[in-house]
Amino acid sequence: MNSIPADAALAEAEPLPQKQLQVAAWLLACCALVFAMVVVGGVTRLTHSGLSIVEWQPIVGTVPPLNEAQWQETFAKYQLTPEYRKVNHTMGLDEFKGIFWWEYFHRLLGRMIGAVFLLPLLWFWWRGHIDRPLTLKLAGIFVLGGLQGAMGWYMVKSGLVDDPRVSQYRLTAHLVIALAIYAAMLWTALGLLYPGAGAMSRQHAGLRRLSWFITATAAYMVITGGFVAGIRAGLAYNTFPLMDGHLVPPEIFMLDPWYLNFFNNMATVQFDHRLGAWLLAVLVPWFWLKTQRAPTDVRAKLAVNLLFGMLALQITLGIATLLLIVPVPLAAAHQGGAVLLLGAALFANHTLR
Repeated sequence: MNSIPADAALAEAEPLPQKQLQVAAWLLACCALVFAMVVVGGVTRLTHSGLSIVEWQPIVGTVPPLNEAQWQETFAKYQLTPEYRKVNHTMGLDEFKGIFWWEYFHRLLGRMIGAVFLLPLLWFWWRGHIDRPLTLKLAGIFVLGGLQGAMGWYMVKSGLVDDPRVSQYRLTAHLVIALAIYAAMLWTALGLLYPGAGAMSRQHAGLRRLSWFITATAAYMVITGGFVAGIRAGLAYNTFPLMDGHLVPPEIFMLDPWYLNFFNNMATVQFDHRLGAWLLAVLVPWFWLKTQRAPTDVRAKLAVNLLFGMLALQITLGIATLLLIVPVPLAAAHQGGAVLLLGAALFANHTLR
């Protein structure tokens, strides 16, 4: 029977340097903030709050309206938008404040993540706690964060036009970049916490390939979920396991040209999202069973157990969200669950290095 190589076991048994633990803890804290950002972003979208702030002011916009005159000025700017004129024309100032605060906290959290990432990064670099390769990697993550902020405003701008609804393409890109930042920080933190990697047996190599395929499928779920949210496809076909009595809805290719169905057709977009869920529902239990039988260490088995449990929770949240026609708390929890599912898949990958 294969066993864990002695040099890998020894590497994991040796205590890690304090500075390495500090950097890893900082990155995991940043991951938690990104998770919160995704959940708040989901609530912002679900409450139709995302178009309430019509300007992008990275510095000045940190301060919200502080008196009645400033609130009236901010509300007056919103009243000029197509969303107010076509959708919320009966809205008063008090109602406007309700949607304003969700978008404000979403943007404020984004600024906070930038500061929490950049300032410790500079401090760790100045103290020599990170080497040059890691510094470059972390600098790349920071640049990706800047791109995420720009994409957020680019997304909002798409809804400040005659059709007051943000582009599903830009919304999905905004979500995917957030998940890419989360994945990069999590993977880097895991590399610092568990630096030892021994030679893999052929059986472990097969498990890792399967694990990466599961991770790719989870990423596919995020992308299709972005389009579901973008065109509000969760408000249609609110039955399970069939889609209004059909395994494959007859409207799946009703648009021409055919490829637009994958982005603009509620039937196709929701079917694609369900397809990813069904695929994971088969792959993850199979992966769990193979891992239990393989000579993997305790950490690998724990990671796969976590992945199995997270998938069960995420599928349950998805079904409940669909059947109850997208209530805000459940839908926000489902969006947050996508982050945790991806994180669990990456953790499983890392344990099988």
